[in-house]
Amino acid sequence: MIFNPTPRPYWIFVLACLITFASGNAYSQPNKPNIIYIMADDLGYGDLGCFGQKLMKTPNIDKLASQGVLFTQAYAGGPVCTPSRSVLMTGLHNGHTPARDNIPHYHTYLQKDDVTLAETLKTVGYRTGGLGKWSLGDPGTAGDATNQGFDMWLGYQNQDHAHYYYPEYLDDSYRAENDFKLGLPGNTESREFYSHDLLTDRALQFIRDANQDLFFLYVAFTLPHFSSKKEDPDGLTVPTTEPYSNESWPEKAKKYASMVHMLDRDVGKIVDLVDRLGLSDQTLIVFTSDNGGHHDVWEGFDTSGPLRGFKRDLTEGGIRVPLIVRWPGTAPQGVISNEVIAFQDMHPTFAAIAGAQTPANLDGINISEALKGQKLSSGRPYLYWDYGHNRDQYNQAVRMGDWKGIRMGQGSKIALYDLTSDLGEEQDVAKKHPDIVQKIEAIMEEAFTPSSRYEVGRPYTGGPIWKKNK
Repeated sequence: MIFNPTPRPYWIFVLACLITFASGNAYSQPNKPNIIYIMADDLGYGDLGCFGQKLMKTPNIDKLASQGVLFTQAYAGGPVCTPSRSVLMTGLHNGHTPARDNIPHYHTYLQKDDVTLAETLKTVGYRTGGLGKWSLGDPGTAGDATNQGFDMWLGYQNQDHAHYYYPEYLDDSYRAENDFKLGLPGNTESREFYSHDLLTDRALQFIRDANQDLFFLYVAFTLPHFSSKKEDPDGLTVPTTEPYSNESWPEKAKKYASMVHMLDRDVGKIVDLVDRLGLSDQTLIVFTSDNGGHHDVWEGFDTSGPLRGFKRDLTEGGIRVPLIVRWPGTAPQGVISNEVIAFQDMHPTFAAIAGAQTPANLDGINISEALKGQKLSSGRPYLYWDYGHNRDQYNQAVRMGDWKGIRMGQGSKIALYDLTSDLGEEQDVAKKHPDIVQKIEAIMEEAFTPSSRYEVGRPYTGGPIWKKNK
């Protein structure tokens, strides 16, 4: 509360009360939903039962899909963690958003003039909470999640820190007395605190605490991302391989499946709590993944499903992601949508749904019609991605209608695919359609704005901030 020593005439106070009584509280209008955005890390397009997975069981996420809209053509912001999260938060596509690659971290963090989705929602009274992997700023920097619109953050603000499931601490905005860290001393000598469990507990706590307020909760889970080989030689860290311990699969496959199981279990906990609190009709829930699955996932799981490629690729397997929306009373149940949507659409869409002013010059479009199970009344000229800004030759991809063009390095020929007949991107038809290739090449030139943050070889002399703070 801010004390204002300047007295005001009594009639102004009375008038303000009458206006408030007549209009109702602008921050608690029933048509403004709570928003819960749950994002897995490196979950493949084919890893869920509702997207065709046969071996790993995901009953809670499958149930969520049966209660809402399942999108078959949803796209991440980028083929790896950081740019995808930057696109989601800023509403700018991969050629414009501040962070366009996983490296270099420190030069590409969000700055004060960057406007995030959380900041936009706060302008209309949303209580904002985030947890898991942030990737867009270390604690104490301008890009710190709590400097970018979040009232609460628990998890890993530095992306490299997120490779550890038994860390010595988590960044915690509730721990001002401990330099904003939740210390986990039990993980130094033994494995006592599995980070995913702590993230889930905080998500549930936030919902309980905020259930009488409008809230936005960004649940950026780290499962089923591979862990650091310093933590586990095989790159997967789990407290148990249940419920798959007795399967005849490779041990690494059991660990991955257990990660997907825990993810599914805790999505179920979040949805169940929303229902028990009577918030179902007031709450829009989105579940998705930040990019495609990892190439090292056991081939028996077919993590990319019918798509070609994996994380880091600009083929569909690297950027097309599972996405499910549940919005009882607003979105129909059990609908499969083929509408083309992308992460950059979330900022303008949630702003429109919340009645907030949308920042100018966003690349995303309002897809609220699609979230309601309807066809989009207006389209977009293209979708754009790139990867490799910290390298000499970055790669680019464009989707224009049902055409998909990919260029592997500047000056290289563009490969062209017709996604209506070639979802697996196996037949390059560029020679048959030079006019389409020319249009896509022009888009690639138009969509990319050079950024000084990605000067090749630009050194960062300060070292990893998260390690210095350990």
